[in-house]
Amino acid sequence: MEARALKPVLGVYCAAFILFLYGPMIILAILSFQGPGGGPQFPIIEWSTYWYQHLLGMTPPGRISRLPIGDSLLRSLTLALMTTVVSTVLGVITAQGFRARFKASGIVFYLVILGMIVPGVLVGLGMALLTNMLGIDRSWWGTAFVLHVVYTFPFAFLVMLAIFNRFDRSVEEASLSLGVSPVQTFRRVTFPMIFPGVLSAMLFSFTLSYDEFSRTLFTSGRDLTLPLTIYGTFSVEIYPNIFAFGVLTTLFSFTLLLIYALLMLRAVRSAQSFKGQEEAE
Repeated sequence: MEARALKPVLGVYCAAFILFLYGPMIILAILSFQGPGGGPQFPIIEWSTYWYQHLLGMTPPGRISRLPIGDSLLRSLTLALMTTVVSTVLGVITAQGFRARFKASGIVFYLVILGMIVPGVLVGLGMALLTNMLGIDRSWWGTAFVLHVVYTFPFAFLVMLAIFNRFDRSVEEASLSLGVSPVQTFRRVTFPMIFPGVLSAMLFSFTLSYDEFSRTLFTSGRDLTLPLTIYGTFSVEIYPNIFAFGVLTTLFSFTLLLIYALLMLRAVRSAQSFKGQEEAE
């Protein structure tokens, strides 16, 4: 009886939680369809795709300037890709090293995790002070890139550590017993089996770097990334073109998730096929 009585309560709680998470996105999407005379508030004066056209440069010049997102968007994508490659490689290598016990492994583990624990504002401010002392110019591809890697690397490491903890060593041992070198074993046996985890680490690193604000604020220099550019537009006046851009960014994120799901499905099927062939032999 108690379990049955809790079901409606849990249902309401889950519905409220989902509404709390996705409610702002729904409001943002609705407001993005304001007409030319509308603003960032209700009621909707006129339903239109004007702000999407304004964002894409398909409207004549007017009082409201277009969002300066071209260069900053390319900058953020490049920074996120650079961070993804480096953090994923470091995460795989470090997690591979933790498969064997070694002295001071606990200290090394917490040193790696420290990058995701320390507040981003403090790390960014500390990097800015350090570069000023050393006379190093701050830039998005230098100082900001280093902090992005320090921040995203622990996430990639934890993902790969979980993958390796469930890894069947007997497959590697069978390959090594047949005379295959460790490098070839990793490339042909280990990596295909951990590929789903690698995809997860890449997705974590990319999304965290692409959206990072606090660590970038103090270290990007004069060239701003996309979050900093959008933040700068808020200080002037808010128009629905920002909401339209938010909707397009959300669609881009969902596209990445779809690509990730398709690649993950393909990797799982390949792993199942490989396991079936191994059992048949």
